[in-house]
Amino acid sequence: MWSKKGVLWHIDNYNDWMISHACVPTALQVDKDTIRIYYAPRNCKGKSIPTYFDVDANNPGTVKYIHDKPILELGELGTFDDDGIMPCSVVRVSETQIYLYYVGWNPSVSVPYRNAIGLAISHDNGKTFERAFKGAIVERNKFEPFFTASPYVIKEEGKWHLWYASSTGFVVVNGKPEPLYEIKYAHSTDGIEWVRTNITCIPPAQKYQCTARPTVIKEEGIYKMWFTYRGSFDYRDGKESYRIGYAESTDAVNWERNDEKSGIALSESGWDATMQTYPSVIQIGTKKYLFYNGNGFGKTGIGWAEWIVK
Repeated sequence: MWSKKGVLWHIDNYNDWMISHACVPTALQVDKDTIRIYYAPRNCKGKSIPTYFDVDANNPGTVKYIHDKPILELGELGTFDDDGIMPCSVVRVSETQIYLYYVGWNPSVSVPYRNAIGLAISHDNGKTFERAFKGAIVERNKFEPFFTASPYVIKEEGKWHLWYASSTGFVVVNGKPEPLYEIKYAHSTDGIEWVRTNITCIPPAQKYQCTARPTVIKEEGIYKMWFTYRGSFDYRDGKESYRIGYAESTDAVNWERNDEKSGIALSESGWDATMQTYPSVIQIGTKKYLFYNGNGFGKTGIGWAEWIVK
């Protein structure tokens, strides 16, 4: 189970573009002593722009460095990421090259927003990034007509795996369209061109449930996924707000869901008492650490936990 350690990092008018919300923590070990956590604070207009901070790999409760500049600016006007960027997955390609998969946001008219998945590349071990392309690499298509989001990628020999959220439509709640989505799977030989055969990995457990933001590790031949799920009618810190779920697979495609094994539940009070979401799990030697958001979609900050064997 996860032993909660509390809030690690919180944004409250840190500077003129880091105003609130430390959203979607995404962890990467950059050297033997350092875990880098990419995330997206919001600016004064509520737009998410990614940056990072570093923590001690041996004691993640110790913050070593806070980066106070964006690692990627908003996209060119009219592109898929001109209104917000959220980091979701980082993959080491070589000793110095890192692939960052992220969600780009666009405001929409008939529905609140439209998302797609982009790629940025670092050549200095994750300190700075440049877009691989102006456009998205995983976008809506003829089988997935609404939007794509929250990618997680693992690179294995000869094959790259991608798990991501794909919208299945919208439900109108109190006159407002709310998005529906579920976790799907794709594969690639280079991490850029993805083969998508419309495979759903984590379907909703009930009508109007949504599954998203997977994070996956592989232990003893078993793929282990933590993800987030919610309802659609009262999920903004309400009774249907985000929780962290769990599933396992032997082939990366077919999954057995068992949320009781997620190892974490809402606290009785405090920063994660009404919501737990956007999990990021990382293995450091024999240890596993979880970074996640609590109430308000990251408004109360990023917390962490360590896996403890009972």
